[in-house]
Amino acid sequence: MAHFYQSSTDDVLNTLQTSEQGLTEQEVLRRQEQYGLNALIEEKEASVFKIFIDQFKDLLVIILIAAAFISMLSDNMESACVILAVIILNAILGTVQTVKARKSLQSLKALSTPHTKVIREGKKQEILSTELTVGDIVLIEAGDVISADARLLQAYSLQVNESSLTGEAVSVDKSVDAILSDNCALGDQTNMVFSSGLVTYGRGVAVVTSVGMETEIGKIAKLMNETDARKTPLQRNLDAFSRRLSIAIIGICLIVFVLNLIQGSSTIDAMMFAVALAVAAIPEALASIVTIVLAIGTQKMAKENAIIKNINSVESLGSVSIICSDKTGTLTQNKMVAQSLYLNDQLVDKCQLNKEQDPDRLLMLACALCNDSTTTQAQRIGDPTELALIDLLETYGLDELELRQMYERLAELPFDSDRKLMSTLQLIDDELIMLVKGAPDELVNRCEHVFTTQGIRSMSAEDHENYQKMNDEFANQGLRVLGFAYKKLNKQQLELSDESDLVLLGLVSLMDPPRVESAQAVSDCKQAGIKPIMITGDHKVTAKSIAAQIGIFEEGDLALDGNELDELSDEALKEKLPYISVYARVAPAHKIRIVKAWQDLGHIVAMTGDGVNDAPALKSSDIGIAMGITGTEVSKDAASMILTDDNFSTIVKAVMTGRNVYSNIKNTITYLLSGNFSGILCVLFASIFMLPVPFYSVHLLFINLVTDSLPAIAIGMEKSTRNLLNEKPRDAHESILDLETLKRIGSEGVLIAIVTMIAYFVGLEQSHGLAATLAFATLCLSRLFHGFNCRSHQSIFEIGLFSNRYSIGAFLIGFILLNAILLLPQLNQLFMVTDITTHQLGFIYLLAFIPTLIIQTYRVIKSNKE
Repeated sequence: MAHFYQSSTDDVLNTLQTSEQGLTEQEVLRRQEQYGLNALIEEKEASVFKIFIDQFKDLLVIILIAAAFISMLSDNMESACVILAVIILNAILGTVQTVKARKSLQSLKALSTPHTKVIREGKKQEILSTELTVGDIVLIEAGDVISADARLLQAYSLQVNESSLTGEAVSVDKSVDAILSDNCALGDQTNMVFSSGLVTYGRGVAVVTSVGMETEIGKIAKLMNETDARKTPLQRNLDAFSRRLSIAIIGICLIVFVLNLIQGSSTIDAMMFAVALAVAAIPEALASIVTIVLAIGTQKMAKENAIIKNINSVESLGSVSIICSDKTGTLTQNKMVAQSLYLNDQLVDKCQLNKEQDPDRLLMLACALCNDSTTTQAQRIGDPTELALIDLLETYGLDELELRQMYERLAELPFDSDRKLMSTLQLIDDELIMLVKGAPDELVNRCEHVFTTQGIRSMSAEDHENYQKMNDEFANQGLRVLGFAYKKLNKQQLELSDESDLVLLGLVSLMDPPRVESAQAVSDCKQAGIKPIMITGDHKVTAKSIAAQIGIFEEGDLALDGNELDELSDEALKEKLPYISVYARVAPAHKIRIVKAWQDLGHIVAMTGDGVNDAPALKSSDIGIAMGITGTEVSKDAASMILTDDNFSTIVKAVMTGRNVYSNIKNTITYLLSGNFSGILCVLFASIFMLPVPFYSVHLLFINLVTDSLPAIAIGMEKSTRNLLNEKPRDAHESILDLETLKRIGSEGVLIAIVTMIAYFVGLEQSHGLAATLAFATLCLSRLFHGFNCRSHQSIFEIGLFSNRYSIGAFLIGFILLNAILLLPQLNQLFMVTDITTHQLGFIYLLAFIPTLIIQTYRVIKSNKE
């Protein structure tokens, strides 16, 4: 079956079994039942309760619940309550993060106008847009937002801005003629109008061909439903880490439990050893700390005009290696601007016109008078190309409204896509003059003379060739070109036959220019090892030109359009992928294919965009980046990051922040795991040598949740000390616990365990209670000192002890809390510690500082050698 755009208007009406008189009310009801209402189907939201329950599916959480249950069996209710409180607190935090309203489809619905004018039973009426059905005859005029996909039956100078679907800033000239092409891109279907399109000029009549989820907007909604948001590299890393850690903890706990039973311990005592080991091994605060560090990064980025919707996306920016960017409104300014002009037999800049010269003056008048757009301080109304001409005049202090009042329009021939011309008649200097504007190919052929500063002369073959050559040159630069001409008349009416024997004034080139900062941002991306790619619905020539200007398209690069992309198999695409810098004339499905092709090659992909057509790709990418000012609500809802200043260069700052956040998170995890490893070693040592448990569960939970959390948060506040732009993107598949990090965790954990067990044995000479107290205090304080070690791989003298005031504050708070537990009788019983002497307290301080002294000494020596 032929597409609707391939069929004549009569065939379309016959296929849809309707007429220009519209449907009957009975037929409307029947079709609404058959096709459904003109509305998008919403995705069902997960309940808050389900999200909360999902937080307990993590294996580490299940192990902690088991530990709490065992503590209850052993009448250790304090430990059980603390463990359960921690679990519930983390579950609430996870729920708050996860509960996000899925607004994408609601935003898509909001693009429709609430009412639409239709003809039913031969009568014009206004209905709710949701009541439209296939076969309805709709009336379209300037200012309307199209409510459904439809085939045009009549078009009178009709122009529709479809940038929200195609990405093109320029309005599309519409006609009723059938299009014979089999593979006609959405932006080239000039006899169709699509839901969400904005009518900028003219009027028309159309028959509805599809409604609701079957419209082009609906197809995008389906893509949104079918596209799952990808987990960030950190989430995948932490998930893998949690699984491995859980299995290891279960195995070690079982071994310890069996060893204790073999050595004659009671079942309850053996269980308590296993509980102590589980609590020591599980970094209870890890999820909360990572969340807080990410939140800190989010706040920092918000101050730099980048709003992160999903905080887990912050660190993903650090591993982004591909940025797929939309052109219109992202890399460009999303408005047409006049560039060079060709008149008086020469190419001149837009600022080089001379109002005192007759040809220049008449061209300026033509820009203002043969123009239907208007600008005021409050608003700008009209086609982007016509608005660009008004802006050009403003640079010369000319106001189009004043000129139109001075030279009143007496008659006009509106623009249509067949003639590709527009003509107006004014009385200028006591002469009736017809001003003509249009496509140069059509206009130049109708000109017999040329107006220059030397006067009017007959157009020679050389003149014709020069103008054609200049038009081609402008087009090859990706510029849109308008031609201007005039003709003196002796009547106050205009006929189509008057548009001949014209006097050519000149050519004006226009473009949607790149943002001023785009070139520098692209350069910064490349310096950071990130490949920027332009993906646009615009024509290839225009896209290549813009991409070349800002540095995306370089010598040796390739540019493909949507049809060429369709001809490539997935394997062929992957082979060419590294060389393709520009994709033009693409549909939403193409964008997803490009994003997924890069992801299949192991890259972390960011996708920027501002239109409805960008939403599915924004969601399927690792980092979806929407424009906050020009972006549609759909793109903002689908994205994980929104640029409030629509500035591409803000992405570069966000990448730097993301890399720093990841570095801080890795140092935080190193801090937590090295401390936990020291606790594991102590419990294992005591178990193997049949010694009393060195810590109670409440001791370990206090360390993990209080004295660990504060330094860990402080580490997350560490500022960058190096030029992160000079680093390459990290491998997304690289484990957060690489070999170097594991060695660091192991060696530093062993040092802390040694001093802890020294304190334990000193206390054990008097009592088990004192041994547990000294071991707890030494482990706690040594980990507080260890917070300074984990701020960086460098020595504290290189990064500066006081460069991070939060780390000083965290140490002091933890130090005060620990001493309060040790010295205040009211807290002794709650935390199961015994009284200690001043001598023993000093002994704890000394032992706890030794690991940090050794680590810092080693780093200073290593730094001096390098």
